[in-house]
Amino acid sequence: MNKLKWLYPGLKFKRWLAIVLLGILLISTGVAVIIRFEPLSMLEDVFVSLIYSITGQLSSGINIFLGILIIGFGFYLVMFGIRKMISSVYDALLPGQEDGLVDILYQNRYLNRGPKIVVVGGGTGLSTMLRGIKKYTSNITAIVTVADDGGSSGVLRDELDILPPGDIRNCLVALANTEPLMENLFQYRFEEGELEGHSFGNLFIATLSKITGNFHQGVKKSSDVLAIRGQVLPSTLHDMRLYATLENGDTVKGESNIPETEGKIKKLSIDPADCEALPEALQAIKQADAVILGPGSLYTSVLPNLLIENLAEEIKKTEALKIYACNVMTQPGETDDYTASEHVQAIYNHIGEKIIDYVLVNDGEVEEELLEKYAEEGSYPVEVDWNQLLEQNLEIISEDLINQTDLVRHDHDKLAQVIMNLIFAEEQERN
Repeated sequence: MNKLKWLYPGLKFKRWLAIVLLGILLISTGVAVIIRFEPLSMLEDVFVSLIYSITGQLSSGINIFLGILIIGFGFYLVMFGIRKMISSVYDALLPGQEDGLVDILYQNRYLNRGPKIVVVGGGTGLSTMLRGIKKYTSNITAIVTVADDGGSSGVLRDELDILPPGDIRNCLVALANTEPLMENLFQYRFEEGELEGHSFGNLFIATLSKITGNFHQGVKKSSDVLAIRGQVLPSTLHDMRLYATLENGDTVKGESNIPETEGKIKKLSIDPADCEALPEALQAIKQADAVILGPGSLYTSVLPNLLIENLAEEIKKTEALKIYACNVMTQPGETDDYTASEHVQAIYNHIGEKIIDYVLVNDGEVEEELLEKYAEEGSYPVEVDWNQLLEQNLEIISEDLINQTDLVRHDHDKLAQVIMNLIFAEEQERN
């Protein structure tokens, strides 16, 4: 009965279906004329009789030529009708946006067969990488830190008793498959009034979290609104807070305060210490072809996720490729003067080894003007100390990975290309 709904008035479907059927009838009539076969239906009999009444019983050669003409016209009607039927569907689903439906078909046919990739981290680094990876696969899981306690996220966390939505919002927008207007809406930040400093996306996720009664469900519903490729998951649903112990013995509380310290970080910890990862995050890691740590702030984006014990253990156990995307620049208050191997060693000191197989480092040169700008803030390019990285039993992938505008950041296309090449090469080697 549901199939009859295609015949409802106003769908502009019946007329084109009729043309397709007429084309099929002409094709069968043409065949009957060529082989002088007894028509199989009353309509065919009418058509053949009409043709013979006009042309008479012609020679077999002329009948073949006539039959071919009829078949050709029938094929034209079939193709024309099918094209118009598809256009009717286009107009109904995505009026004026035929390319949008093509993107959906491309995603369903090609991207859904792409490798399963899990990315772990937070901040702008993670969202930047996601923009590139989503061009190759829809099987993406972003596991995002919920340790943020500053800015709009911190205010909403304290006032509404929800997990911070900021980093998750950035990842949702990065994976979005919607119009630019929707992306601009989610990233819009109020500049006046009581909402000053809040982004619309943060408020939206917070509202859905209250409506659904669960932060995770709020994120899921936001994902549906943005029609994202893949999924974005909070690393835990516990109210996790960060603590940093400095080499001078001082303790700094709160993710937003850690980069402001002048002392060198000795140890990072979370409260509660027994936070458990979201089960969906653990399942994604088990099924992954690759797990990527970073890029992003070492102590406030990457490590907070890895300090969740069962999440780190699942990454260690997986047979997937384990890749660490090292930052391009050092970060004042977190990784002052850190080399690439010291970034890795900080992870090992907290989590233990066997959590990284490959390290991605940048070998592109930063423009002098930008070097001077960053130096004023105490930030410098991360030195790639090859010997030390090799001593850590790591495979080193060194490429030009940066995009230089007014900032020095990873270029999402370059980074994604290197990662996908590595995954495909490993897949071919295993096969």
